[in-house]
Amino acid sequence: MSLPETHAAGPSAALSSAGPPHLGHDDLVRAQAETEATPRRRYGLAARSLFSLLDALYGKGRTLSKFKVLELVARVPYQSWEQVAYIAITHVHERTGLARRIHERVIESRSQQDNEGWHLLILEELVARQGGKESWLRYWLIPQVLSFAYYQLSFLLFTLHPSWSYRLNADFEDHAEHEYMALVAEHPEWEDEPFESSFAEDYGPFQSLADLFRQIGHDERVHKQESLARMGEARFR
Repeated sequence: MSLPETHAAGPSAALSSAGPPHLGHDDLVRAQAETEATPRRRYGLAARSLFSLLDALYGKGRTLSKFKVLELVARVPYQSWEQVAYIAITHVHERTGLARRIHERVIESRSQQDNEGWHLLILEELVARQGGKESWLRYWLIPQVLSFAYYQLSFLLFTLHPSWSYRLNADFEDHAEHEYMALVAEHPEWEDEPFESSFAEDYGPFQSLADLFRQIGHDERVHKQESLARMGEARFR
């Protein structure tokens, strides 16, 4: 099994274990402007196929229900990387230094999963408040199938060549970053709508719903940067 080497904790590792930084209003507005001024990545075939499939199933419009599906899928690569790392520890546990470095990667993946998990729960809460009914087929069964398939692909790519899995995740997170910032731009009324949530204490308070989604978009940028940083690393040895 081939895995990327984990080096001593640096800025990227420290950021991942602590989670993406929470920004104030002015910094969030700047982050949105930066994303809007930055071209999207040149997505690979797998990412383009996934985005096209999501558009075909849920429409090209940006709805909270569609973003909820995105968040269901977004956690999957981190879950697969954690699982691969646990398998690797099973094989190399006698080499305690290497096993410890691999475990640091487990901690990083858990932190990324947790962050995506808060996104999902907040979106679920917002969708429920809207009061609309979601199709069981489109918003439960199909997302489960998509997540399962994406997990298998991420797992396979990570075991064969970790940079392939990191590149796919960078594409996905870049797409999410741009979509969230575009969503904010489409809803100027959110600037005056307070963010009230049972998860605010866990995820953090924000002045408005607009700032909430800017923060989520910035989180996705951080995850993208983490994946890009990992792409150039060597394998475990």
